[in-house]
This record gives sequence, C-alpha cells and structure tokens, in this order.
Amino acid sequence: MMNTLVRPCDVEHILLDVDIQDRRQLFETVGRFLSPQRQDAASAIARQLDERETLGSTGLGQGVAIPHARLRDLATPIAVLVRTALPIAFGAPDDKLVDLFFILLVPEQATQEHLQRLADAARILCERRVRDGLRTSVSIADVHAVMRDGGQS
Repeated sequence: MMNTLVRPCDVEHILLDVDIQDRRQLFETVGRFLSPQRQDAASAIARQLDERETLGSTGLGQGVAIPHARLRDLATPIAVLVRTALPIAFGAPDDKLVDLFFILLVPEQATQEHLQRLADAARILCERRVRDGLRTSVSIADVHAVMRDGGQS
C-alpha cells in the first residue's frame, strides 16, 4: 500500500537541486510551479504558506521541513517535494539549515485528513534512511521510490 507521502506527491511534483535562497523564494517557486498560468493562484499559494510559517516554523530538524497550508479552491491534497541545491535557514528547532521540503497543500475543510498527512510525513521524514535516500538519490524516479518505500519497514 502506498504511504501518505506518495499519494499527494506524484513524480511530476518532485523538484531536485533547486536554487533557492530563502523562504520567500521557496514559496514563490512552489506557487509558480503549481499554477504556472495563473499568477493570482501562484501568489495565493505563496501567501498561504508564508502566513502559516509566521505562526511558527514547520522545520522538523535534521534539515527537513513540512510547510503546509489550507487552500479554499483546492479539491484534493497536493504535495511538492523540493530538495534545494544548498540548504537554507528555516527556523528549525535544531538551528540546522534545511534542504528537504515536503510542502503539503490541502482543501480548506480537510482538517483530520490534513493532520494525519502531516503526522505521517513527519514520522517518515524523521527516519534517517529516508532523509539519506532523498538527499543521495540522483533521479526523480529514485526519489519517488524512496518516498514510496519510506514508510515501509
């Protein structure tokens, strides 16, 4: 059975070694990636992610963060995995820079589902073998395989 990292994050939603300098640029990049034809939608995604982040860092530690937001016009959850070319400051609890971002967007009403996906993502991404696999995989297919198999023992 596919774990909850893969369900909302297709192969097409994996971005590797992206040149990102800061949080603002990360969120703008994800917004444009998900809504390349609609600047208003891209801006809304970036704004919602940034607003959530101002409440407290979604950094988990060990170079991982799970930025997330609820979007009014979204029908189903969607996720984007971003591995940055260089780690960036993200206010993680261990003060380490972050290079792995699992960005989760859910419909505005998806309260319990949202919490479950966040918990599952945090559990899986806290496993060293998963983090190492995501960092060392060369291809998008290999990263997707790590995500697919990450929750399996």
